[in-house]
Amino acid sequence: MIKTGDSLPDITLYAYSNGEGACAIGPNAFSIRERCQQRKLVIFALPGAFTPTCSERHVPGYVAAADAFSAAGIDEILCVSVNDAFVMNAWGSSLQVGDAVKMIGDGNGEFAKALGLSQDLSARGMGHRSQRYAMLVEDGVVRHLAVEAPGKFEVSDAQSILAVIQQR
Repeated sequence: MIKTGDSLPDITLYAYSNGEGACAIGPNAFSIRERCQQRKLVIFALPGAFTPTCSERHVPGYVAAADAFSAAGIDEILCVSVNDAFVMNAWGSSLQVGDAVKMIGDGNGEFAKALGLSQDLSARGMGHRSQRYAMLVEDGVVRHLAVEAPGKFEVSDAQSILAVIQQR
């Protein structure tokens, strides 16, 4: 499993945007390692789009705290899930995330696997997914990692990660 002090793996992730007007843009592939270069990001991941805790608490908490993260020096907040970029975009639209949080697809679960943070939820009909976690990444290096115990939502929420950043 990835840990504090490790560099992010060079994995391709995907974003989708409705763009200006009616023209769809994407899905757009990008290297997560390159996206983090010379920047300070919060990356949080969750088991799936449109799932209860993720939709009702996890994403909305980051949207509500986006200005506080920006004031604390965070350049971007990424929400990553083992869903395709189209689903992530639709989910973000339904939650009205706007530009506060970028909704990122890890459709094949490659990022979750490379981090050592995948989980098998096949018994619940969800297949292989990401564990719930949040990390602070500076210039591609993990500076803080908070991984939730199975079924918990205690350490990866926006306020917990914001408190860590503000104490640095």
